Amino acid sequence: MILYLGRRLLGVLGVLLAVAAVTFTIFYVLPSDPAAAACGKACSTERLEAIRAHMGLDAPLWRQFTDFVTGIFTGRTMGSGQYALHCDFPCLGYSYENSEGVWDLLVDRLPVSASLAVGAAAIWLLLGLSAGVTAALHKDTLTDRALMVGAVAAASLPVYFTSVLLIYGLIRVTGLLPYPQYVPFGDDPVSWATNLLLPWLALAVLYAAMYARQSRSSMIESMAEPYIRTARAKGLPRRTVVVKHGLRAGMTPILTIFGMDLGGLLAGAVITESIFGLPGIGRLFYGALSTGDQPVILGVTLLAATFIVVANLVVDLLYAVVDPRVRY
Repeated sequence: MILYLGRRLLGVLGVLLAVAAVTFTIFYVLPSDPAAAACGKACSTERLEAIRAHMGLDAPLWRQFTDFVTGIFTGRTMGSGQYALHCDFPCLGYSYENSEGVWDLLVDRLPVSASLAVGAAAIWLLLGLSAGVTAALHKDTLTDRALMVGAVAAASLPVYFTSVLLIYGLIRVTGLLPYPQYVPFGDDPVSWATNLLLPWLALAVLYAAMYARQSRSSMIESMAEPYIRTARAKGLPRRTVVVKHGLRAGMTPILTIFGMDLGGLLAGAVITESIFGLPGIGRLFYGALSTGDQPVILGVTLLAATFIVVANLVVDLLYAVVDPRVRY
């Protein structure tokens, strides 16, 4: 197990390095010049060179990338001479728009995106698995068809359309929920949940529909296995057969997509955060794309890649817990 984890962690570092290299190359070879944008229209050559030195753009591309990677682990000094600026570990650079540290921006926005992702994941997992298992146990009945028709209809609705419907129905018409405003969990857990319930539901509708279809397919396949017939023949209770033997064996593909979905949402749900005005990482990323803020774009991309590859690693380890056959 230790050797396996060691190999996987090395693979994770390799993937993140490749993602950083590709993203860095794409955004730093674009024809746009962030130094010229920061300097403005009436900008002298001397002023432009000074800004380029302050941003660290006067060095060769390979040197900029090397400094960027080493700065993540050791910190770095950006620029030289009177324009030198030290960036502490872990250094992801400074935003071109407001000169704030990219790492500080990510840390400030991460609780919002994490709250949104974890709450929505809990709802869609509960709803999706419940609907999928129920449909599988009532295969080819009216219940099965109704649940799957509902799942297909829900999966067809874009998240922005669902969000607008929820805002109109639960805020403007009935007034059951307040318009979302992020409240830290430590300040008021009840307000935290109340304000995030609407975006949780907006995300959960789409994902629950997909999980319902996947869990139904997995359950039908696992319930047809010989060990299920053996468990029934031994007189085990129906609940034990379904949950312990059927659902547990059918969770492997669910874990796979869950790791990818949760890892991606932890790095920000751009559309949902923008619609509900939540100051998360997704909204930060959208703003950086709009202004061409390359350090922020690179930082968010690396964070998203980190969440996804770590989620995949955790999922691989959970396979052995869910399905004992994987251990062998």
